[in-house]
Parts: sequence; C-alpha cells; structure tokens
Amino acid sequence: MSVRLGINPLTWSNDDMPALGGDIPLEQCLREGREAGYAGFELGNKFPRDSAELAPLLARHNLALVSGWYSMRLRERSVEDEIVAVQAHLNLLRDLGCTVMVCAEVSDCIHGDRRRPLSQRPQLDDAALADFAARLNAFARYLQAEGLTLAYHHHMGTVIESEGDIRRLLAAAAPEVGLLLDTGHLSYAGGDPVALAREFGERIVHLHCKDVRPPVLARAQAADDSFLDAVLAGVFTVPGDGCVDFAAVLAALPASYSGWVVVEAEQDPAIARPLQYAQMGYRHLSSLLQQSLLAFEEQ
Repeated sequence: MSVRLGINPLTWSNDDMPALGGDIPLEQCLREGREAGYAGFELGNKFPRDSAELAPLLARHNLALVSGWYSMRLRERSVEDEIVAVQAHLNLLRDLGCTVMVCAEVSDCIHGDRRRPLSQRPQLDDAALADFAARLNAFARYLQAEGLTLAYHHHMGTVIESEGDIRRLLAAAAPEVGLLLDTGHLSYAGGDPVALAREFGERIVHLHCKDVRPPVLARAQAADDSFLDAVLAGVFTVPGDGCVDFAAVLAALPASYSGWVVVEAEQDPAIARPLQYAQMGYRHLSSLLQQSLLAFEEQ
C-alpha cells in the first residue's frame, strides 16, 4: 500500500462541538473533499455506522474509508469489556477495508469541556502508566488478530498529551501499539513533530497533519484556555497555513511508511470555508509528498 492523502470531516463539522458545521450536509462534505483531490475520509459524527449504508455512499464519491476515532476507557474497564465495546466500530472499519484504528484513552479527558482549562487535564504516574500500558498491549494484540493495527492518538486534554507522555507510553507499550503522530496536537503541547518522527518513525502507523497559528497558540497558552476555546479562536489550520514544517516531518518518516496522510484542522466552517481550506491543505501536502521519498499515490 503506497501513501494516500485523506481528510478528516472536522473541516466541515466538529465532533466535539456539533453546532460548528451542524447545518452542512454529509453529501456536501464528501463531494467537496473529492473535488479537492482527497482519496478518502475518516469517520465523523454524520457518517452512517452501518457498512451496508456507508460503503455505497463513499463509492458514489469514489472515496475510501481511512479509519475512525475510537474512545477507549481502558483505565475504567477491563480489556474484556473494551473488546465487547469496540465490536461495532471494529466491524465497520474492517468491512470497509481499513487497516488501522485510531484510538485515544478518554477516561477523565477534558478536551470536550469549555469550562476546563488544559492545565486541569489528567496525568498518569508511573504505576498508573504501567497498568494502562499493560491493558493497551492486550487490546492492541486483540485488534491485530482481527486485522487492524492500533494507532494511538495523543490528544490535548487527555492522559497522553505531551512529547514526554508519548515517550513514556511507547517505552512501556508493546510493538503492537502503533503511534498516530498528530502534528497539531504535538505542537500545541510544546513538542517537536520532526524530532518525534525521526526517533519513532517505525512506530508511526498513521499521520494527522494539521497546522498551528503561533499567535493564537501563544494567547491560548498564556490564558490557559480550554481546548475548545482555543479551537474557536483559530489555533489550528490546514497544512501550509501555519508554522509546522511539513516537508521536514515527511522527510523524517521512514521510506517504508505505508498508509494514509490525513489533513485535519478543527476550524469554524462559517469563518474558514471548508472547500477552500481543504484545497489549500491538499495542494500543500500533495506537492510535498511528490518531492518526498514516500511512494505517493495521486488520485
């Protein structure tokens, strides 16, 4: 499988704030995403979760399903209970040919609460991390046996947020636990996506590309804003419209990287016109991919 360029529907409608883009039909999202050049979409809150309905919908637009976010609660429930909880999502992804499952631990997370500043996010001490990693390993091995690789999504407002959190988790986690590198979340948390890609390139199984606007980020960090308030202020944008060096990120990936590179940028679609920003992100990344050592498959 060569590298393909996909997009997350957050450009059109927001999962954490459904009012953002709530009036935009899914058909418009898919049509404009294909018009912009993308080969596939990740799941969003407007997507049907029945493969018999979703497969023909995507096929009408000549799109593939990239993957979809799964909210784990391994700190609250057993691996066996998590396996029961994931079945419908697992079957949907597998039915539509996905190879990775985007997973994030959301126990005690605060990224969806506008009342909570990011300084209040949950953190794991060494004992809690070891327990979580053991459960995560078992869950990842189960997914692998079912044909999917776990792509762990570090995320603002959760227990795995910073570069230090990611390093601790990867040190404790088995090889079956893959990493989803999110350039926007890591930059927000003060990390270096290029350095992490160089060091852990072989663990990266999925890539989310969103850019960051430094002035907005500086204000959000100084005010200790909530994640959603920072999003509303415009902290994120598509690749090529902020400060992340995506050429260096792509160059840091091993040439053997195979899978999806996904444009993702939480923005207010009433301010950031979705088609315009989708096209902007596609132009920037496709140009860089054509120059990189990765085997980019143009659609």
